[in-house]
Amino acid sequence: MDNQKASLNVLLVEDQLSIAQNIADYMEAKGHVFDFATNGKQGLELALTHHYDLIILDLNLPAMDGLEICRHIREKSNRHIPILMLTARDSIEDKVTGFTVGTDDYLTKPFLLQELEVRCLALSRRYLLQTSNILTLGSLSIDRKGKQVTREGETLDLHAMGVRILTVLAESYPQVVSRSQLSQKIWGDDPTESDAMRSHIYQLRNVLDKPFNYPMLKTVHGVGFVLEIKNDE
Repeated sequence: MDNQKASLNVLLVEDQLSIAQNIADYMEAKGHVFDFATNGKQGLELALTHHYDLIILDLNLPAMDGLEICRHIREKSNRHIPILMLTARDSIEDKVTGFTVGTDDYLTKPFLLQELEVRCLALSRRYLLQTSNILTLGSLSIDRKGKQVTREGETLDLHAMGVRILTVLAESYPQVVSRSQLSQKIWGDDPTESDAMRSHIYQLRNVLDKPFNYPMLKTVHGVGFVLEIKNDE
């Protein structure tokens, strides 16, 4: 993947045939392989019965909308399939809803086909990184199996909860993780008090950021948390 673009096996779920045809013509010319679905139920069935590197999912679909499809895929699939959602809705609330049900990225219509391909390739690379025991973002390295975290080569003295929170944020990078999404990933269907989340974030910041040149853990007010990674450390 270094000097040559990867060929992706993609499921495109889009009911507007002209948009689907434009995407397919451009992407197939770049060497990617496509399957198609024009409604939600067909898209969900294909997603759960075939192996795809990526799913491009329209939000507004007949039979079952993109949010519902995404939710079902995350509940029923035995692996994480990267999902890029296409939507004409560009509000923060809509995006938070999408990330909460499990989409990996958003692209707002109208969009450039070149940007669509770049985002697809980036999602595919990020997924490959996430399947490794070692997750590296800039100077940050997380050993998911050993539950160890280093920054600039220095081992961080994090509690287990701090490692879990940081891992969720790193796996979602560069997307913002909403408070509700983070709570769901950490505590499942038995959410804790907001004060407990605040305390864990505070402790994580003290270890991850205070001894270093810049803070990695950023708060997006009213939304959630995101990591800022600089590669010049």
